[in-house]
Amino acid sequence: MATFFLAIIYLAFISLGLPDSLLGVAWPVMQLNINAPFEAAGFVSMTIAGGTILSSLASGTVIKKLGTGKVTFISCLMTASSLLGFSFAPSLFWLILLAIPLGLGAGSVDSALNNYVATHYKAHHMSWLHCFWGVGATTGPLIMSQFIARQEAWRSGYFTVATLQFMLTVLLFFTLPLWDRVAKKYESGPVDLKEGEDAKSVSSIEKVEEVKTLGSKGVKIALVSFLFYCGTEATMGLWGSSYLVNVKGLPVAIAAQWVSLYYAGITVGRLITGFITMRVKNSMLIRMGQVIALTGAVLLLLPLPIIFSLVGFIMVGLGCAPIFPCMLHETPARFGKEHSQKIMGYQMASAYTGTTFLPPLLGFIAARSTMMILPFFVLAYIIFMLMGTEKINGLMKEKR
Repeated sequence: MATFFLAIIYLAFISLGLPDSLLGVAWPVMQLNINAPFEAAGFVSMTIAGGTILSSLASGTVIKKLGTGKVTFISCLMTASSLLGFSFAPSLFWLILLAIPLGLGAGSVDSALNNYVATHYKAHHMSWLHCFWGVGATTGPLIMSQFIARQEAWRSGYFTVATLQFMLTVLLFFTLPLWDRVAKKYESGPVDLKEGEDAKSVSSIEKVEEVKTLGSKGVKIALVSFLFYCGTEATMGLWGSSYLVNVKGLPVAIAAQWVSLYYAGITVGRLITGFITMRVKNSMLIRMGQVIALTGAVLLLLPLPIIFSLVGFIMVGLGCAPIFPCMLHETPARFGKEHSQKIMGYQMASAYTGTTFLPPLLGFIAARSTMMILPFFVLAYIIFMLMGTEKINGLMKEKR
């Protein structure tokens, strides 16, 4: 039953990734169709991310009242309904309005499932969980590119993804009793406790008095690292297609397929990372990922043949793969288990802040200059993230 239940969680994370990459790949066509300004994609993206931040902050209270299963079901229903609305939206106003429930739904299910897997399953499942997010994020552009290639029918792309979301919502509805049964099984202790832990030690963490965690050594630097990581990932996903169309001269459908390869890099990388975490430390994987992403950004920056841009996209995706799940998993080791849950909340809020503000910042500047600035911004974000994580590594060595 535990394996079947984990498969449901993975499917839910696929649904979380499906809509994340749609806006960016469809925007070059959507913008013309609804007569919106170029930078308006940033406003829609900001609205989605803003809703995600709010629902993430409230998720603890909501999950406590409703339970993880119901929150996941309701969240998927909200995102499916929003995507269906996108397929019929006549103007930018409606896109922004529909972005609100899309963001609220995504934030709740993200927080619920991340916490559930972190509590009840071993570390490699965290990488594989985010790998399945990548499956969704890769599939989204592939679906959209097929419809764009046929008379630029971006609305049909959104409608198809909404249909897939509704199918998962139905599955979640019929498996709601399973969440309760598995939850009762976990009451005696998580199924995959780490070595040296028991149910009593895990539950005692929840009873630790609230402490001032922002003042802990390295926390603020960690928040900056999360902000620039999500800024990198979201900026590439949102504006990558526009960069390839406007700067490299690729057709919209081909650009969408290239962006899907960026997400494929994240997906495959996280699948592999799940195995590597059994042998290699998180800090080393984070550093390796940042170096690979940095190399990919440099390839995008240099005036090389078009094929190097494709390689650059894939390398940035591969580099991003281990960074986020490994940084999440490092939280207890960095700051102590008694503080990790509170700090995890700060980190997720900082991550969503990066998603909210950094991609629109590039769109705002690019609309007044050129999309050629994309590689410069991505390069800068990765460098700031690398500096932050290396600083934390130094602080952790001093503690030891």
